[in-house]
Amino acid sequence: MKQADVVEQMAAVNTDIQEERRRQNAKWGIQRHSYGEWLAILGEEFGEVCQAINGIHFPEDSKPTDANNLYEELIQLAAVAAAIAEQVKEESEA
Repeated sequence: MKQADVVEQMAAVNTDIQEERRRQNAKWGIQRHSYGEWLAILGEEFGEVCQAINGIHFPEDSKPTDANNLYEELIQLAAVAAAIAEQVKEESEA
């Protein structure tokens, strides 16, 4: 893969993360939580990433209720991590 292709993919992924952050803010408003609460939210998203990966590697063991869109779950995980980073940055600048 060429460097230009990598840069283009990075931009597309970052755009998807930003769109997910906007969707989250539209749905729940700007969230501020304790780090313990954030950890629980992040853990839930990470669990969905794990479900999607397990579905790829162990399809016979997956359940219909398991997350199955790995890309979408990774974007959601990254967006939650970004929301936490936004709060950390905000608090460090206060």
